[in-house]
Amino acid sequence: MKVSHEKIDEVNAKITVNLTPEDYNPIVDKTIKDQAKKASMPGFRPGKVPASHIRRLYGQSILVDEVNRLVSEEVNKHLTDSKINYLGNPLPIEDEGQADYKWDFKDNFAFSFELGVAPEVTNPFTKESEFTEYSIQPDADTIAERVINLRNTYGKMSNPETSEEGDVLFGEFNQGTEEDAINNKTSIRISEVADKKIQKSLVGLKKDDKVIIDLKKAYKEDDKIASALGITAEQVAELKDTKFEFTVSEVSRLEPAELNQEFFDKLYPEGEVKTEEEFTERVTKELEEALEQPSLQQLRNDMYKFGIKEVQVELPKEFLKKWLKSSNPNIKDEELEEGFEQFLENLKWTLIENKILEENNLKVEYEDVLTQAKNFVSAQLRMYNYGQQIDEEQIDKFAVELLGNQEQSSRMFDEAKALKVYNHLVEQVKIKKKKISYKEFEKLQEEAQA
Repeated sequence: MKVSHEKIDEVNAKITVNLTPEDYNPIVDKTIKDQAKKASMPGFRPGKVPASHIRRLYGQSILVDEVNRLVSEEVNKHLTDSKINYLGNPLPIEDEGQADYKWDFKDNFAFSFELGVAPEVTNPFTKESEFTEYSIQPDADTIAERVINLRNTYGKMSNPETSEEGDVLFGEFNQGTEEDAINNKTSIRISEVADKKIQKSLVGLKKDDKVIIDLKKAYKEDDKIASALGITAEQVAELKDTKFEFTVSEVSRLEPAELNQEFFDKLYPEGEVKTEEEFTERVTKELEEALEQPSLQQLRNDMYKFGIKEVQVELPKEFLKKWLKSSNPNIKDEELEEGFEQFLENLKWTLIENKILEENNLKVEYEDVLTQAKNFVSAQLRMYNYGQQIDEEQIDKFAVELLGNQEQSSRMFDEAKALKVYNHLVEQVKIKKKKISYKEFEKLQEEAQA
């Protein structure tokens, strides 16, 4: 058995595995004998089926399976022994004389694979690299908006006689009296109507009141109009008249929860918050803690962009496209092209991360991954149990279950690795701290995405 490695260029290579009958026949013969001992077939006692009979019936399929297994093992062994840093998986090169094989236990096989080789990268981060860490301060509007959201979450629904701004109107849209007439029972959230004049016309309405609404002005987008009328976006495009009569059947209003002890005790352990001032302080503190995450993410994004810009390497693009298509056979060419540049950037960043881990002897241990899983579970539980104490044993239990899922475990590993690299980098580069309001931070992100 012989494995040869041919370097095509710096990022592409070819591996060929050569097998002779002497390499594979002893293994095929053993497999046939093993199957004969286990076989149960008409005309033979269990375990007494002749190996020759198994060879005649199934010999060729066993040969194919064993040759493929041998080739796969040899390729993997070659990659491990030679310590090649490769990308994706080796892809078989079809039609290199393989059509001439008779599969008669006498062939000399040669199977070739193309390989994408990872380029050598350097760590672009030095002690002179400078980044900004933002301390995001929740402004009065952000705090007020959070308070309103909490009060609405624990508010009560009522059905007032007359509609006001912020109410929801239940009713029916109607247009036409012929067979192709459109009638649909639905609801209108007044605050979501785009046209201010139409919004005003919806205030002061009572049950059974009728109003004409031009839906093209009210909602602008065809999919929203389609939802309101219970038709498809294609049917909306065919409408000659977008003015519909709306008949009110009910007015619904959300009454925000009152800022009292009953409300505070729903959010926090009983008696822990007693006044509006304490409630506002608690909300402010929670917002400050919540805004630490987007601040951290912004710093990590800035480091990512810096690394991608500074490291200029060639990647085996054509090989990677083939590998992506082989891994995702249903992906369309336009979909592949659309996300390919982002894929290359993420791949480059992965190479940078691996380089940082390697040169600093950093390892991602199981405890790192478990901690990441616990943090994820904790965040999820706190989202649905606002302000309540979370049982640590419950977090541990869910975290272990999460890591039992291969896809989730892989994601937690990647996040743990990214965090380990980040924690190392913040100790190596210059970090300039800067206070910024939440609205200023939002504007900063919008400008970065523009």
